[in-house]
Amino acid sequence: MNGNESQTDDNGAENEGGNTLPVPVPDGELTIAPERLAGSFECLNCGTVLQGPFCHYCGQPDRNFMRFFPVLLRELLEDFLDFDSRFMRTMKPLLFRPGKLTRDYLDGRRFRYTPPLRLYIFSSIACFFLAAIVTSDSFEIHTDGDDVVAGLAISGLDNPELEQALERMEPDKRQKVEEALQEVAKAEEESGHEDHTMMIGDEPWDRETNPVVIEWAPDWVNEWVNDEIEQSPQKGKEIEENPDLIKDKLFDVLPATMFILLPIVALLFKFWYLFARKYYIEHLIFALHNHSFAFVMILLIMLLGLLGSLIEPDGEGRFTQAITWVYTAIGIWIPLYFLVSLKRVYGQGWGMTVAKYCLIGISYLVLLAFATAFTAVLSFVLL
Repeated sequence: MNGNESQTDDNGAENEGGNTLPVPVPDGELTIAPERLAGSFECLNCGTVLQGPFCHYCGQPDRNFMRFFPVLLRELLEDFLDFDSRFMRTMKPLLFRPGKLTRDYLDGRRFRYTPPLRLYIFSSIACFFLAAIVTSDSFEIHTDGDDVVAGLAISGLDNPELEQALERMEPDKRQKVEEALQEVAKAEEESGHEDHTMMIGDEPWDRETNPVVIEWAPDWVNEWVNDEIEQSPQKGKEIEENPDLIKDKLFDVLPATMFILLPIVALLFKFWYLFARKYYIEHLIFALHNHSFAFVMILLIMLLGLLGSLIEPDGEGRFTQAITWVYTAIGIWIPLYFLVSLKRVYGQGWGMTVAKYCLIGISYLVLLAFATAFTAVLSFVLL
């Protein structure tokens, strides 16, 4: 048989002219050199003799990466998200079937879904990335024709864009905005005259005469605390001049804080289900799935808010009303989701599940409050 004719090997792959072949596998196709399918070549990773498209010892695919860059990029993205199969199969139970992902994972049905840690990382990155974008827009004033859509804060009272926006406003609206600006200016002036000196006992803080001294802490800790107190006025001025500084630093620290919080939350579940005969890793998987759900819900809320501001900037209309109803439904679904997931994963009666749901909720809120305070302090320190 010559080289131009089609031939089939033991694995069912056809060779046309000695080109690389697409070999059917459970989740797609692998491009494999046909001469490597005969079972006489070794795995490039561990040296085991190959018996098919995958090494039966280490699992590495016998894949040829010498391809066009767009094809390689698509395959790398598929490897990360498994978007064409596993990721999409994961979204439905994650959003609408509380506890199913965790229950299936613990029962061994894992390959069909995106792994819990990968799902958490993807959802948290997407959530915090969009949150950073949304909050960056909230520190500006946007103009659209004769209307002014006010943000959550005003970036400077002497902003030229603000003056131009005021000139285009209707007289009654302009008067209200100017009155609000005057109140802001008055509050800033009054705060500027206040004495913000830190008091230690009955005396103001002074590095030499009245420093902060933590008796049980080593000297370097006391030095660091007093350094931060000394630098705090300057940092406060920098934040007043540019509020984005603290926001940007907050979003730098917050993802890591939430990730560190996960093992502690798993310990929380372990404590309240001490006699459930479950390993710690099972509680951690449950925490990963529930946090992923929360991130996706927050992401959905922000996307709807952005869409609403684009379609109806004035916040009045049918679309805004529809979004309000969606917000209400999400607000009801989130706590209900967590309750049902507890019931499905741990399998206790409804009475005990509701009681533990309340206790876990209170414990988690306390833990989240400490984590938020820690994040805020750390963000200020790292400025």
